[in-house]
Amino acid sequence: MAAFRLTSPAFEHDAELPLRYTGEGDDLSPPLNWAGTPPGTKELALVCDDPDAETGVFTHWVVYGLAPDVTGLPEAIPGDAIIESEEVSLVQGLNEFDEVGWSGPVASDERGPHRLFFRLFALDTELLDLPPGVSRAELRTAAKDHIIEQALLVGIV
Repeated sequence: MAAFRLTSPAFEHDAELPLRYTGEGDDLSPPLNWAGTPPGTKELALVCDDPDAETGVFTHWVVYGLAPDVTGLPEAIPGDAIIESEEVSLVQGLNEFDEVGWSGPVASDERGPHRLFFRLFALDTELLDLPPGVSRAELRTAAKDHIIEQALLVGIV
């Protein structure tokens, strides 16, 4: 089986995140693709955060409730707590602004580039008891003992 990996048609790993996905651009969530979902996966969850933020780790996106047969997310996921479309079904949590959905990064300090870590988690259970709008910490706590494998994609802002 192929390694569990996360990619984007919009940017390469450890490369610049295009302006359209930032708060200084169109503030759209970037398209993501993945492959090699491990056997036994019951649900996928995604967290995007910036460990280089001035205030500590800054959460840009929390997504869960993804079926294990889903292989990607389209660009520009709406900021609704529950998404049911032909392309994908998912639940979104809170970003650092206590808003549901994607919040694109803004380069606001002079400390240099920021890394955005997109982490995709393959879970051995469904997180059915999690309501829409949970925080990154709540998702990580619920998923902690259920992570089979994770894939990482890093974008630079």
